[in-house]
Amino acid sequence: MNAPRVTAAAVVILSGMVAALHIGKMPPAIPVLRGALGVTLLEAGFLLSLVQLAGMSLGVLIGVAADGLGFRRAMLGGQLLLALASLAGAWARAPAELLALRGLEGLGFLLVALSAPSLIRQLVPPARLAVYLGFWGTYMASGTSVALLAGPAVIAALGWPGWWMLLAGVSALMAAWIAVAVPADRRTGAPAAAAPDTWWQRLRLTLSCAGPWRVALIFLLYAGQWLAVIGFLPSIYAQAGLGGQLAGALTALASLANVTGNIAAGRLLHRGVCARHLIYAGFVAMAVGAALAFGPVSEDAPVLRYLAVLMFSALGGLIPATLFSVAVHVAPSERTVSTTVGWMQQCSSTGSFVGPPLVAWVAGAVGGWQWTWAVTGLACVLGLILARGIQFRRHA
Repeated sequence: MNAPRVTAAAVVILSGMVAALHIGKMPPAIPVLRGALGVTLLEAGFLLSLVQLAGMSLGVLIGVAADGLGFRRAMLGGQLLLALASLAGAWARAPAELLALRGLEGLGFLLVALSAPSLIRQLVPPARLAVYLGFWGTYMASGTSVALLAGPAVIAALGWPGWWMLLAGVSALMAAWIAVAVPADRRTGAPAAAAPDTWWQRLRLTLSCAGPWRVALIFLLYAGQWLAVIGFLPSIYAQAGLGGQLAGALTALASLANVTGNIAAGRLLHRGVCARHLIYAGFVAMAVGAALAFGPVSEDAPVLRYLAVLMFSALGGLIPATLFSVAVHVAPSERTVSTTVGWMQQCSSTGSFVGPPLVAWVAGAVGGWQWTWAVTGLACVLGLILARGIQFRRHA
């Protein structure tokens, strides 16, 4: 495997981070949008969650489409769609227009995210696949953290339309880079006659196998609790009397800590560490971290609580990178890798959509966040049970 193909794999990973910028661009803009366009609190909630709704309803189908269209073309189309939707969003003058364009951004994001693991698999040597999939697992945390940190400054300087146009330009440049640096798809594995040829065959084959279901449900349990804890940190810190900028910076750092776990998982898998053991470690660390962050033991120790949140996010990052690595092997065939990742993304989006409201409901029922650890702990126990059955075989 020559150096240009490895460089192309790095471009694919960077493309995912650029796509994630569009996910993270909305939270810093919500206060400005509420004043400029009269966005209501309910509409703001939909602007934040619409991407997750797209993933919940379309993830596996877009994965099927990527398997059929070709991974490079799907990723290129996704970046172009992000660029066009973001550029059009800069000229939106009504909340309904932004909502519709947000849905298109969700589609573009999924085309990028679901194509990447298959492209990386084609571009890097098999011996280095786990390392690169570990780097790929950082794309969401990296992109959203950059957007959370840079967004307020850019909006202050250029306004929210300038923020939208800037990210449209970044995605357009990313599309051009993909066109130049990423080679055309190659098909490997089973002969064409033995591979599922229609979208329905690929979908049925994927959903009839236990492996894709197992990794998808584990991702659901991970994503739901991670987003619930990280997503509510600004509110929790505001209630504790911290200023908005400090609360935002602490939250961005906690999100960015997730990157370390993803990279570590890739390197550990490359060295032969069992995937099950990494998932076990991730869920145990998340359970302990949440118990320390929200339980009575650390009630009068705010520094310890924040360190526990960092542990929750950082070691929890072992899980997504491991699941991406496992997913490319539990897919029933070479032609169903993106379909499998799409199903995993669909379940992840479902967890991200359900987890925060569930934690918020418990907090409202008990009058505080002190039982958050019980909700996340239950998710960790279920994740540990599912992880016991993780097995995969390597396709040729």
